[in-house]
Amino acid sequence: MEPAAVILSGGPASVYAEDAPSMDPAIFDLGLPILGFCYGEQIMAATLGGSVAHTEKGEYGPATLTRHGESQLLEGTPSDEQTVWMSHRDAVDRLPEGFTLTASTETCPIAAYENPERRLFATQFHPEVNHTAYGQTMLSNFLFKICGLEPNWTMDNLIEAKVAEIREHIGSDKVILALSGGVDSAVTAALVHRAVGDQLTCVFVNHGMLRKGEPESVEQVFAHEFDIPLVHVHAEERYARLLAGVTDPEKKRRIIGREFWKVFFEEAQKLDGVKYLAQGTIYPDIIESGARKTGGKASTIKSHHNLIPFPEGVRFDLVEPLDHFFKDEVRALGSALGLPDSMVYRQPFPGPGLAIRIIGEITDEKLTTLKDADFIVREELDAYNQRLFEQTGKRNSEHACWQYFAVLPSIRSVGVMGDERTYGHTIILRAVESTDAMTADWAKLPYDVLSKISSRVVSEVEGINRVVYDITPKPPATIEWE
Repeated sequence: MEPAAVILSGGPASVYAEDAPSMDPAIFDLGLPILGFCYGEQIMAATLGGSVAHTEKGEYGPATLTRHGESQLLEGTPSDEQTVWMSHRDAVDRLPEGFTLTASTETCPIAAYENPERRLFATQFHPEVNHTAYGQTMLSNFLFKICGLEPNWTMDNLIEAKVAEIREHIGSDKVILALSGGVDSAVTAALVHRAVGDQLTCVFVNHGMLRKGEPESVEQVFAHEFDIPLVHVHAEERYARLLAGVTDPEKKRRIIGREFWKVFFEEAQKLDGVKYLAQGTIYPDIIESGARKTGGKASTIKSHHNLIPFPEGVRFDLVEPLDHFFKDEVRALGSALGLPDSMVYRQPFPGPGLAIRIIGEITDEKLTTLKDADFIVREELDAYNQRLFEQTGKRNSEHACWQYFAVLPSIRSVGVMGDERTYGHTIILRAVESTDAMTADWAKLPYDVLSKISSRVVSEVEGINRVVYDITPKPPATIEWE
């Protein structure tokens, strides 16, 4: 392969577990620059003669890093304190011979170390995520100063390569795509349509769990504005029957995923000559689902609708042009393809939709309640983000919300409305800052914005008497509740 460098990534395993990923020690003798982070830092230490221990206290989310002495990797970052993103319970407790400690946190005494002579570098924290404040500086130091690589990659080059790849792969055959209206499937549709034109047909399965006004918006944008052939399948009643009485979140996901494929392939078989199925699967979907594409070593956090196997007897070949993209890269690709900002910067929405934002059984009443509350949340935070954009000129300004929605838990609480006792539902507000969905921090919303959301939800949505705000980062939480 003749690599210029090697990066050892993070992962959920413990280096001393029986099934833990291991590596050939000879890799460290190739003379290549190597950067390890999280599990990569630990496997480097364990392989080269250091040791890793299980700590009494885990470290998840933001942590304050303190530098120690000179460091090629950390050059250009604050010499006193900086914020990094942690996710671990194990940590290196003894350095291999020849290595120097370069940084620590209160919980993790060995948070970064290096051997510049051998060009080996390691961090317990994640430099690749947006919430590590100087992570991009560290990666630039490694790639361009230490490894001597050149920053000559562009999105336009990627589009040309992807279009040529899709066109060669599909040829003159027909392809279908499951369109949800979200960023991933929209960018996939635009990319595939650029490559093969009207050989593409989009199928939109409406399971009734979409946000208020969403089905109408999907049809307007794709069928009318982009003139892409679109089949709109109304399956609301079908899903309602299957989900009646179901409370387990993974069972909800499995039912929705299985039924989606049944409905989708029923429509697909009505189309003549279709050979390919295009999907908007992105890399976080694969990682969080523990799929084989990661080498089988990723812990399954939740099942994902894009990764359900084909039904028996189906013979479509798969096209997944975004399966190695993170969400921020998908947005950049969408902008380069000419998609409107309203679509490119549309917040993520899970395939199972509101089914996993209703904790417990799904009913028509709960769906209506959540749709109405969620509409208010989105309306107010859309306006808040727009104000920030006008002030800063940036879509992803420091304090902007990346994803925001309402959750309806299966609890009630006592309240007072109109001098009368109420026993109503609670709405949970979730708003986070992120760029790639792999990590997220809770949005530090102004009090007046929170107050207005709470006041409107309680006043305008029947049956709601309390609004609470979730301030947990990812990790340890996920962005969604289920």
